[in-house]
Amino acid sequence: MTVSAPPSERTRVRRIAENADYERATLHAIIDAAYLCHIAFSDAKGAHCIPTACWREGEYLYVHGSNGGRLVKLLAQGAQACVTITHLDGLVLARSAFSHSMNYRSAMIYGVFEKVLDEADKRASMVTFMDKITPGRQAEVRAGSDKEFDATTILRIALDEAACKVRAGGPSDEPEDMALTVWAGVLPFVVQNAAPVRDEVCVAPPPGYVSAWVGAS
Repeated sequence: MTVSAPPSERTRVRRIAENADYERATLHAIIDAAYLCHIAFSDAKGAHCIPTACWREGEYLYVHGSNGGRLVKLLAQGAQACVTITHLDGLVLARSAFSHSMNYRSAMIYGVFEKVLDEADKRASMVTFMDKITPGRQAEVRAGSDKEFDATTILRIALDEAACKVRAGGPSDEPEDMALTVWAGVLPFVVQNAAPVRDEVCVAPPPGYVSAWVGAS
């Protein structure tokens, strides 16, 4: 249920409004559980929606990319953007075809990205990104070179204008369909870590976070 007001009119959830969630803790949890987001924007050639890696630091969502990339160029110029993240948790099978649904956690973030300009902040953000991928990895790999950082733009968007939508639970059937003799319930989805696959020329022993990967599901 909605427990706080939407931060703006365009973030107000109208369709199935009871699934809206404007709490900052919900937004943080959805972002932190994601490795990818989709960024929608438009230019002279039309509308685009591009998937890219993401991470959160405080009240900002961060992305990075090549200085020459279309996404980076447009966002760095102040283009309006909409960032979306969705986690699918299950297929909801109801007694009638049009009552079927899905369980999910989703977030939409509106606004304008800004460049991270300070060099120390850029480098710290990439460390945070590496720790998001696998905590402890940054300390073991070759750090980025000056050339690599010079060719990379890091952007961030404030979480000030965002809304979440969450559905959980079983089917919501119409009263007249409850007597139908048909299976109803949820087919859950679970994200599961699979066994690590060693690069065929790698001779290094697996670090702890690799050995523990399957158990971390």
